[in-house]
Amino acid sequence: MWGFDRPVDTLRLGTPRGRWVLLATVLGSGMAQLDGTVVNVALPRIGTDLSVGLSSLQWVITSYTLTLAAFLLLGGGLGDRYGRRKIFMIGVTWFAIASALCAAAPNATLLILARALQGVGGALLTPGSLAILQTSFDREDRGRVIGAWSGLTGVASAVGPFVGGWLLTVSTWRWIFLLNLPLAVAVLVVSSRHVPETRDESATGGTDWAGGILAAAALGALTFGLIEGPAGGWQPGPIFALLLAVVLIAVFFTLEARRANPMLPLALFRSRQFDAANAVTFAMYGALAAFLFLVPVQLQTVGGYTPLASGVALLPLTVLMLLLSARSGALAARIGPRLQMSVGPLFVAAGMLLLTRVGPGANYLTEVLPAAVMVGLGLSTTVAPLTAAALSTVPSENAGIASGINNDVARTAGLLSVAVLPALAGISGEQYQDPIAFNAGFDRAAMICAGLAAFAGLLAALTIRNPRRTVTVAPDPVVVAGPARPSCAALDGAPLAATVPPTVQGTA
Repeated sequence: MWGFDRPVDTLRLGTPRGRWVLLATVLGSGMAQLDGTVVNVALPRIGTDLSVGLSSLQWVITSYTLTLAAFLLLGGGLGDRYGRRKIFMIGVTWFAIASALCAAAPNATLLILARALQGVGGALLTPGSLAILQTSFDREDRGRVIGAWSGLTGVASAVGPFVGGWLLTVSTWRWIFLLNLPLAVAVLVVSSRHVPETRDESATGGTDWAGGILAAAALGALTFGLIEGPAGGWQPGPIFALLLAVVLIAVFFTLEARRANPMLPLALFRSRQFDAANAVTFAMYGALAAFLFLVPVQLQTVGGYTPLASGVALLPLTVLMLLLSARSGALAARIGPRLQMSVGPLFVAAGMLLLTRVGPGANYLTEVLPAAVMVGLGLSTTVAPLTAAALSTVPSENAGIASGINNDVARTAGLLSVAVLPALAGISGEQYQDPIAFNAGFDRAAMICAGLAAFAGLLAALTIRNPRRTVTVAPDPVVVAGPARPSCAALDGAPLAATVPPTVQGTA
């Protein structure tokens, strides 16, 4: 077993230890990704079982995303400072305990609180999984390793609706949370035996707990205002919450600018490439989160699909991401991320527009499948290169915090889109149980999501720049030429080929 302070030799993907490390990080981050989407397909059943309306269902989703987004940066910083494996394993344990509380929740209020606790666990484990790979594997293998991680964790997001649908068919919605317990045990066993410990040895100073609390409070106030405002006719409470959120956000950035060891190092945003990649992430994952929130409800409420059938309907996303994401990551390592980040979101947008054809008694082969395939192709093209543009701009000792920022951008985008988009599309109250009303709102929502995804592609085309290829000149008896400088001064970190990215974040 690796000691926490033992120097780490770089790992290779083809070795048994390298494969075990990849498995642990995929299972850990995949568990959090899976729980981010598996709940979506159960929303109609949860609403009926607990007798709640749409705003409560939004909170079931956003309470998880809220704490996940608020503490991701803190989780990445804690991993860099105290040990990435250590914080990763703490996060997995926390997540499992919170999952058990979700399964036992007797009412919506306690379920929402338990989901918020789940998000804290996810914030501890998610950035650590990518940072472990980034700092443990040999530079030559990182592109393939992180591309494989990206695809497999993206599969966890996409397979969520299928797993949720199957569990709802054979049992109760509570089993979608109990599923995390055996996965967590497996991750902890593999991590304790095979994952090396890494940390940023140059880290000094204390932990920015004040920044984490401010971020959570600001996002909580913002989410409350955006969800409860439309639901309650804009009473004073939600309006005050929005004003409070503005003040807290201003205080947060002021604090971070003045702290010696901030949770959010604002210096990282001096890189235009880092800023551009995160802007594209925000637009892309905002569209994706709202899409995954509404599609299962549309298929069940309007299309007449069973929970299992609505989960199976999205299975092409899983298959395409499994088959293509690693190849997409390898391609981005060779040619740069710009082309794929520009074209992939357009495929996603086209698939979302195709879903406006889904109505009562929708035929799967002619109405649902083409849309699912288009979205799957778009995600397969986009997900792996998306964070390469961000991670390639920072040195490896900041891998945890850079991963946390990019994941945080994706989660915050999802949090805001799930909170705002139903109201923008005219979906509120009990309409999720009214096929006619929900269908009209869903069409508007799909067009909004498609526009947001297309904007992500346009933004990438305008702002993302590929690094110049390294050129080595054959030596002569007198002079040996060195590598060419990157074409963009902002690319001051590891070469792109060494760092191809995360998430359906992710982000994905």
